[in-house]
Amino acid sequence: MNRKIIHCDADCFFAAIEMRDDPSLRHLPMAVGGHSDRRGVISTCNYAAREYGVHSAMASAHALRLCPDLVIVPGNMDKYRDAAQVMRDIFHDYTDLVEPLSLDEAFLDVSACEQHHGSATLIAQEIRQRIFDSIQITVSAGVANCKFLAKIASDWRKPDGLFVVHPNEAAEFVKTLPVKKLNGVGKVTANKLHTLNIHTCGDILQWTLLELNQHFGSFGKRLYELARGIDTRPVKPNRIRKSLSVEHTYPNDLPNLLSCKNQLPDLLVELRRRVSKLDDKYRVSKAFVKVKFNDFSSTTLERVGTAARISDYQQMLEQALERSQLPVRLLGIGVRFFNIDADDAPTQLELFPNVPP
Repeated sequence: MNRKIIHCDADCFFAAIEMRDDPSLRHLPMAVGGHSDRRGVISTCNYAAREYGVHSAMASAHALRLCPDLVIVPGNMDKYRDAAQVMRDIFHDYTDLVEPLSLDEAFLDVSACEQHHGSATLIAQEIRQRIFDSIQITVSAGVANCKFLAKIASDWRKPDGLFVVHPNEAAEFVKTLPVKKLNGVGKVTANKLHTLNIHTCGDILQWTLLELNQHFGSFGKRLYELARGIDTRPVKPNRIRKSLSVEHTYPNDLPNLLSCKNQLPDLLVELRRRVSKLDDKYRVSKAFVKVKFNDFSSTTLERVGTAARISDYQQMLEQALERSQLPVRLLGIGVRFFNIDADDAPTQLELFPNVPP
């Protein structure tokens, strides 16, 4: 456990890029997202908007009810990818052990880094300064001896903060953490913990491993370890993508099968464009469609052994819509992959062969 892990996370990334490019937005509650009259959703927002309760994944219409003065600007993924690449290049100046979690967030294992005499704190400070000098946005960072604590620490002094959890302070630091902060604890698990009068990691310490396993199965061991600041997961620089999909929420409900089928060509063009950027180790194991109806219920249908042609998606869509007669508000298509480098990887045709749709 002598590792030195840094977790870097840009502060309100999309919004920060937009405020950088339009300084007039800096002192206004603003968000990046879709139009409220087209069922838009907030991607991210600045801290002024968060004071009103606005947050990511919230419907734009609801966000405007919470904050009538909210300025919503459309996103520009090309700008965000460019900025993210600058950040990634800076990370790799210090270590090859960089594990991206999203465009603006990553773990770095700097245990073997020689800059600043191996001080992870000084390395994190320099990374944050270099990112600001290069793309004029702030990044918060956490430093610890494991991924779990580093990620918690990066959020401790947001925005534009740096927090270090020293190994000899980790046990006391973890005790006061709410259980909802633990990696893997969602609403259901948190509620179950609360019913057992477990609210903090300190409360978990009162339970034996056997007792936790009895209540939470295999996850009991994970709770036991995290409550003690133990997380042996390595930083993995090569994350294998398991699936890729595109989806669209329509401003007006799609009333029937034909109207849904008419949307497939555009979705397939975008899916193929995104898949073309992946390297050759990815092969399709399944194709799938996702449908969300206007009552917010949803269904997903998969098919194994397909070349992911439009005809495959049409057939799956027909089957999916047999499950409900309601109009459709969201339609998505995608593919699931297997890793061609795995010993037991099955043989599959080339991804999206050059055949007529």
